[in-house]
Amino acid sequence: MKEKEIILNGEGDNYNYSQDHCFIKLSSRQTDGELSFVEDRLKPGFFLARHHHKIMTEVFYILEGEVELIFDDETITAKVGDTVTVPPNVWHAAKCEKGGKMLTIFKNGQFDLYLERLSKMTDDDFADSKLIKHVSEKFDIYEA
Repeated sequence: MKEKEIILNGEGDNYNYSQDHCFIKLSSRQTDGELSFVEDRLKPGFFLARHHHKIMTEVFYILEGEVELIFDDETITAKVGDTVTVPPNVWHAAKCEKGGKMLTIFKNGQFDLYLERLSKMTDDDFADSKLIKHVSEKFDIYEA
């Protein structure tokens, strides 16, 4: 980044999925892939399947509601003001039954570009498991 940038509440590139409405607050494009921030407005019933990252560190900061973070050895209920940091190679899943809001920080990852790529895919693309796996792994997301 060479100049400051201000992204106001409710602004930023956004992707409104069935379970989550994501707002990009800092793009990895601006940090040479080192950092991105995504505001996640989790819809009731949100569920993110078990996965891990080989390079990326993921930091969850809870802004509203409660988010269950499920690890192989424990489940944590993160509440407003809590921060949970997930280093590379740690399997995790997440769910939010009542809906909530969190800031997710990605170090050494381009999760914002992953969201952008998903937004351009068709229903047929999503039905192609090999394509989904390829796209996910391109952005350092590995599922069981």
